[in-house]
Amino acid sequence: MSNQRKYTEQELIEGCSKGNRSCQYFLYEQFNKRMMAVCLRYAKSTQQAEDILQEGFVKVFEHIKDFRKESQLETWITRIMVNTALNMHRKKLYLFPMVDVDDTVLLNPDENLDALAFEQLIEMIQSLPHGCQLIFNMYAVEGYTHQEIAGLLGISEGTSKSQYARAKELLRKQLQQEANRLKYGDTQ
Repeated sequence: MSNQRKYTEQELIEGCSKGNRSCQYFLYEQFNKRMMAVCLRYAKSTQQAEDILQEGFVKVFEHIKDFRKESQLETWITRIMVNTALNMHRKKLYLFPMVDVDDTVLLNPDENLDALAFEQLIEMIQSLPHGCQLIFNMYAVEGYTHQEIAGLLGISEGTSKSQYARAKELLRKQLQQEANRLKYGDTQ
C-alpha cells in the first residue's frame, strides 16, 4: 500500500476508537513485530505467540478509547500483550503447578548474553518449564516485583523467587552448553 496515509499517534488513537479500519491496520503494522517479540517470550511456540498477539490486538482495539496517555502508546499496548499472555497462563496454571525450589545456584553475573542471537535466547526461554518461563519474563523482562507476581498469579512470594532462581539456573546451564558447543565444536 504505497499510497497509504501516515497518521499521527493522536489520529491513530481517535481513528481506532471509531473503528476506522485504515487506522487499525496502520497501528497493527506499526507495532506487530515488537509485540510479537513480547508474545514469543511468554509462549511455548510461535503459534501460541501468534494467538496471544491476535487476542491482544483485539483487546487493544476494544479498549483504545480508554487509553489515557499516562504512558506511551507502545507501553500501553505492551502491557495489554503481557496481560493477555498472563490470562492465558492463568487458565492453564492448574496444569503446571509451581513448587518452591530450595537449592538453586544463581546465574553468574559475569556471563555475557550479547553473543547469543535473539532467536536462540527466545528458544532458551521458551524451553523453560512453564512456571519458570512465566516468572522469568515477568521479573527479568517486564520488571514486576516478586510481590506483584505473587499477587497476579495467586502464588507465594517465595514461590516466585524460587521459580525465578530455577529459571536462571536452567538458563545458565543452557548457556554453558552453548558455550561449550561453540568452544569445542560439538554439533549435538
